[in-house]
Amino acid sequence: MTAVTTNTSPWAVDSNTAFTNRNLAETSAKSNASIDMNGFLRLLTTQMQHQDPFQPMDNNQMVTQMAQMSSLASQSQSTSLLSQIADSVSGARLSDAAGWIGKSMLVESNIATPDRTGAYAGEIALGADASSVSIDLVDASGKVVQSFDLGAQSKGSVPFFWDGRDDAGNMIGGQALQVKVRGATPAGIATWASIAAVQSPASGGNAQLMTALGNFSPEDALRLG
Repeated sequence: MTAVTTNTSPWAVDSNTAFTNRNLAETSAKSNASIDMNGFLRLLTTQMQHQDPFQPMDNNQMVTQMAQMSSLASQSQSTSLLSQIADSVSGARLSDAAGWIGKSMLVESNIATPDRTGAYAGEIALGADASSVSIDLVDASGKVVQSFDLGAQSKGSVPFFWDGRDDAGNMIGGQALQVKVRGATPAGIATWASIAAVQSPASGGNAQLMTALGNFSPEDALRLG
């Protein structure tokens, strides 16, 4: 399984980091609404060429800027795909939505369900840095089926994945499991769900994407995979 459209989502990317070079800031201000990855790399290269040799650009800052741009580009692609799904399930083009069956969508939920391979995956959103984070997957009886010790984590999205097997390789998952976080209070919890079918309500309303977690509209998806 491979990873929104508003800044109110706990998974929104902070895009307020500004370039320190004056020329870059002016150029960025003129094209902020339309810059793509190629444009960003050109700006970054120009910044490096004109940097003060006695105060070179911080490598960590450069990596952070590149990671943010990559994440924004990925979100843009997801937004485009979500728009296509919305069009597909809007009545006349309902038959086109069949092509989305079998794909996965990340939705806000503290319940994780296995995909067709038996694997579980999701993300937690941390509102602040945490020194020690753990995730438990708990069954309906309250038994901890699997735990993840993630250690220290920075503010932002923290993914998790489990193949549904124990240390000996035996499949022990298969059922819906609750996601519980220890060591931090998450701003949000999201899990991946496979799209099993598309349902068109008899009332004639908008069609719904059917998953093991329930029915969702395309707008409920944080990302597609």
